[in-house]
Amino acid sequence: MIRIVLFQVLCLLTSAAWAQSLPNVSLKDIEGNAIQTADLVHEEGPTVLCFWATWCSPCKRELNNYAELYDDWVDETGVKVVAVSIDDMRSINRVAPYVNSVGWEYDILLDPNRDFARALNVNNVPHTFVVDTEGNVVWSHNNYADGDEYELYEELLKLSE
Repeated sequence: MIRIVLFQVLCLLTSAAWAQSLPNVSLKDIEGNAIQTADLVHEEGPTVLCFWATWCSPCKRELNNYAELYDDWVDETGVKVVAVSIDDMRSINRVAPYVNSVGWEYDILLDPNRDFARALNVNNVPHTFVVDTEGNVVWSHNNYADGDEYELYEELLKLSE
């Protein structure tokens, strides 16, 4: 009986984690403009937040793979992708040159003190979140392996129905 109750409590806690609202933190984009993270909620479709760093090979592979599919995803689901760099002050100057060299069409934000990452309990990168049009975090995935983009795509399709 105790096992059943503990299992039910665990299920409730897990589902409550997905109901988390997007925290409001002030960040900067790569042009130096201040951005409030609460303003990232996209009314036309879900928002994908990808926490990454220039020193993280899986992060760059993930975002480069998303870039190949991004236009189709936008057409099919209305998604907006935001790449949030957690590069610290020592490596933050590498973000814009890298982004410009690969030609990502995403919004790029800088979180050098990891305030936004900490608010979403990001412990390591890559870490990806999906936020619905109401500002609720509805999906989270930590790490990246080739093919994970298709799992994300399935989640985006569910939200666009």
